[in-house]
Amino acid sequence: MLIRTRDSGFDHPRSGDITPRAVYQQRRELLKTLAAGAAGGALAAWAARDARAQTARPGKLAPLPGARSAVSGAVTMEKLTDHQDATSYNNFYEFGTDKDDPARHAHQMKTVPWSVEIEGLVNKPGRLALEDLLKLKPMEERVYRLRCVEGWSMVIPWVGYSLAELIKRVEPQGSAKYLEFVTLAENKQMPGLRSRVIDWPYTEGLRMDEALHPLALLTFGMYGEVLPHQNGAPVRLVVPWKYGFKSAKSIVKIRFLEQAPRTAWNKAAANEYGFYSNVNPEVDHPRWSQATERRIGEDGLFTKKRKTLMFNGYEAQVGQLYAGMDLRKNY
Repeated sequence: MLIRTRDSGFDHPRSGDITPRAVYQQRRELLKTLAAGAAGGALAAWAARDARAQTARPGKLAPLPGARSAVSGAVTMEKLTDHQDATSYNNFYEFGTDKDDPARHAHQMKTVPWSVEIEGLVNKPGRLALEDLLKLKPMEERVYRLRCVEGWSMVIPWVGYSLAELIKRVEPQGSAKYLEFVTLAENKQMPGLRSRVIDWPYTEGLRMDEALHPLALLTFGMYGEVLPHQNGAPVRLVVPWKYGFKSAKSIVKIRFLEQAPRTAWNKAAANEYGFYSNVNPEVDHPRWSQATERRIGEDGLFTKKRKTLMFNGYEAQVGQLYAGMDLRKNY
């Protein structure tokens, strides 16, 4: 249900190193029960797993299958990253800056009950409960590349639906040009908040046309199961043509704004992290090149790095969003 409510010193960590590849399990027999049964089962499993430590092994979390997406560019046929690697090598600084910190600490996060507050320039502000988000639209599987600004990449089968579906439900006003996403910040559950890496809570933003693009995914699962805590449970964004930090995790609030919001990494280091943060191999990070990347699972001693693709390989789908823009200035 939609419940109406009232609106309501930087120390940059060193980037780590990489991840591998794998096999993910078949789950097509569950597709017929997706719309109601899978959503309800997923919610129940989130509640149950909050009482125990999580595992990073597939088949241990609630199934959340999705029909293969028909959206252009939504399914790459590249080899998938190993489930173990994708759930044990993460950037989620609320739980620590080391790559294994999220997998070690994220089980402390309580994800049930959960809701997302809708604020700002919309006709239907309020709070959406997780169960209503899960049932809003049938789930789809999108196999996306995800590239980190640190120079590594993964290929992950995500489960969710286009963010545009939620946006249309809350009816943005004509003056709404941007969206701001706010991540959970709970000191007792998130030991990383004791650091001064960024100004908490973590915030990210998209231009309205970016958010409405069908590839922008409101995400509830991966590898056919609900999201592990360390990967942004219970709901996150995946914006595949942008660097990974643009895909906000564990979202608790979405604001519709007329002006571009200040985002967490932009506030921390504006010369390194611009608002757009599109994957662009021609624009180097101030401290390293973005021309190549290391794909998880291809990290052997003599394995050559991959050439980074413009817009992470999604130029045909999203390039028109930035027609006429100086992509060096609007990095």
